This record gives sequence, C-alpha cells and structure tokens, in this order.
Amino acid sequence: MTKENTLDTTIERLVELMDLEVIEENIFRGESQDIGSPQVFGGQVLGQALMAASRTVEDRLVHSLHAYFLRRGDFEAPIVYEVDRARDGGSFSNRRIIAVQHGEQIFNMTASFQKPEDGLEHQSKMPEVKPPNELEDLVDLIKPEWVEQLPGRIKRMLTRRRPFEVRPVEIPHFLTNKTREPIKHSWIRANGKVPDHEGLHQALLAYVSDYDLLTTAILPHGTNLMQNRFQMASLDHAMWFHKPMMIDQWMLFAYESTRSSGSRGFARAEIFSQDGTLIASTSQEGLMRVRRQSTKT
Repeated sequence: MTKENTLDTTIERLVELMDLEVIEENIFRGESQDIGSPQVFGGQVLGQALMAASRTVEDRLVHSLHAYFLRRGDFEAPIVYEVDRARDGGSFSNRRIIAVQHGEQIFNMTASFQKPEDGLEHQSKMPEVKPPNELEDLVDLIKPEWVEQLPGRIKRMLTRRRPFEVRPVEIPHFLTNKTREPIKHSWIRANGKVPDHEGLHQALLAYVSDYDLLTTAILPHGTNLMQNRFQMASLDHAMWFHKPMMIDQWMLFAYESTRSSGSRGFARAEIFSQDGTLIASTSQEGLMRVRRQSTKT
C-alpha cells in the first residue's frame, strides 16, 4: 500500500477499500486509510466488517449490526477480519466479526441478515428542513482563515477531496461556541457514482453513519475544533437497515443526543431518503471527556 493511496479519499478509493482480499475461508484483509484523524476512522472498520460478513451470506441482506470499538486502529497497516458463521436459519443468518491488527482485537461486531419478505409497515415522519439544493457544502462554509488555525490533520481532512458531500442544515458545531439543543440535520450522499451492489451501498452507509454522529452530544456544552476542549472516541455503534437505499442519492441524517454523563455521550440518528422514506436508524455512545487546562504557578 503506497502513501499515495492512503491519501486518496475519493468515493472511488473508498469503494476499493470495501473490496476485501480473501485470505482463506471466513478470513479477509482490508487496507486502512488516513483521512486526517489520529487513528483509522471507525466508519471504515464498520463498513469493512460488514462487507466481510456479507461475503459469507447468500440471498440475505443485513438488517442490524451491533459493534464495539476496542482499540485505536493504525492506518499504516491492514486489518484482518475473522468471520464466525454463528447461525444460518430459514430466514435469518447471524455472523460475529472480529477485526485484528498487530495481533490484537481492535473491534468486534455482530450482524444479522434476513431474506427479503413483506410485512406490516409504519415509520416516523421526516423532519421538515431545507432541501439540499438550497444549502451549501460543509467545506464551503469554512473560511480559509479558520482552516489555517486548525491542527494539521484536521486541516488536511477538511481540504481534501472527500468521498461524501455533506450539506448541514444548521451551522456546524465547530464554527460556533454557542450552546444549543442537541439536535441537528445534514444531507449526505456519495461524491460520485457507486456500483449497483446493494451490499456495497449498505456498507458505505455504515461507513458514513459514523460521520459527526457523536458530536451531537456536545452541542449543549458549547465547543468547536479551535478550542480543542474534548477528547472524543467511539465506544460502540448500532445500526438498523429498514429499506433498500442508494448511497449516491441524497439522504437526510436527523441527529439527536438524549444524554451525556460519566464522560460519555449518547447520540442517535434517523436516516431518510429524499422522498421521506426512513431507510435506517443508528445510535452510538462514545467517550466525551473534557480536557483539563494546565495551570502555571
């Protein structure tokens, strides 16, 4: 893996990262990517683990996953995914996935798959917000002089080509230090055409579900990237897939945080297609530790 490849953050490169190498039966290897964060982005591990599990299932699509982040991932090294075929029933299949790097577990996940079938339906209503064509892309909201004040990794993350377009409905948390209700909305879609493979679209949705979810929990506390006051890290992640979707079409992510305590924040999101269909739900708890400011005597 070349350094040039690790710096390529286009949607085409992300699709390549989801195409795992088969080591032997039930064991896969995926490359890691530097997107500007200090460690492997959690969404990458989610997406690759889901792709590994999907490769062991036929004629069934994932309907839920539950995952734990155990250690920081090293983007300089590949990740090995070991899949346990826990159960194959008449309608459902269950898989347990372990991600290993440098001889240690960095992540584990359980995923459940189901044969498509019809049944009773209801859903919550999509929030009424501005459509994506009336909003600016996230990068266009950031003034150049602000970017120059950011740490090097964050600066690179914001100025590179990105695999997803993000159009926030409200002003992003890192552009203001005002407190507000822990609710926000963003329109998101892949920045380019993605091959027509439903399992791949689901894996990429798992990837992007980790974007900016946990930061919803800091909105009532007033902070931004320039202040650098918080240590934040994902602890666990759950997701439910309700309907087929296309990752290269606009989706509304409706985020909400209902609680923070014990240096942990909890956030959840409902994900809607542009026509108002609830396609997925996700939730996450993460470390949200206030850094103590050093004092000189």
